Amino acid sequence: MSRPSILVTAADLAPEAVALLHDYKVIFAGKAPQPDELIALAKQHDPVGIIVRYGKVGEPIMDAAPALKVISKHGSGIDVIDQKAAAARGIVVKAAVGANAAAVAEHAWALILACAKSVPQLNDRMRAGHWDKATHKTIELSGRTLGVVGLGEIGRRVVAIGRAMGMRVLGFDPFADTAPEGVQLVELAQLFRESDVVSLHCPLTEENRRLLNRDTLASFKDGAILVNTARGGLIDEPALVDAMRSGKLYAAGLDSFETEPLPSPHPFRDVPNLILSPHIGGVSDAAYVNMGLGAARNVLAVLEGSSVA
Repeated sequence: MSRPSILVTAADLAPEAVALLHDYKVIFAGKAPQPDELIALAKQHDPVGIIVRYGKVGEPIMDAAPALKVISKHGSGIDVIDQKAAAARGIVVKAAVGANAAAVAEHAWALILACAKSVPQLNDRMRAGHWDKATHKTIELSGRTLGVVGLGEIGRRVVAIGRAMGMRVLGFDPFADTAPEGVQLVELAQLFRESDVVSLHCPLTEENRRLLNRDTLASFKDGAILVNTARGGLIDEPALVDAMRSGKLYAAGLDSFETEPLPSPHPFRDVPNLILSPHIGGVSDAAYVNMGLGAARNVLAVLEGSSVA
């Protein structure tokens, strides 16, 4: 009797996670699986579970796998899964909440500091033979205001680092009953208006899609810094380009985009004070293992009703 299958929408999974799934046949979809390829694999193997690393999982894939019982995200962002379609089919959707929180928070701060200190630009100037000590001034963050949108596992870590840097911290989270120590809970309008640095750490929903648009960006403090390590759909990208080019924002750091991979050409590539990274905030050595284990445990919890150590 053949083992039931679990489909992984990637070319690999942490060995520790694969070991947990020893009672199942683990099918890898490849480095950049396309929707038609995932549908074909679902039809061929009829998986009982799908672990989502790359790509999206919608109705066609679900319908191609009648045995499917659980879709488990390799990370925390389940917006890439059609949750309504899953619920209609009795398929459980799970996320590895907090598994990559440290990695994403660290990357958010890497982008904040790179923006404030012009690290990429100064590196490029040095390599081109320049010495800008007499002409360049960076932004000192101590004493400035940090606005954190979303106070989950990642946002709270970003808050802690901001406080350690000597910053005043404002927070917004419609689901937070209490604020972390040293955080003033405010409405979004006040956060945008008063923050020197705005860092996004909220999930993408239909309600907050393009949360940052021409109107909200216009309400930012002049010379503010914006960082997004959450989801690209939170930002109206043409509006951000205009805000950058007009000088409204001092700099921005983005790790997620409305379309991924980022198309070429794209206006973002031509904005010099916009620092870009390819959605790798949650990709660290430790997070790779933690997310794999979290995703595998979530699959087993549904399939076997177990909590695997």
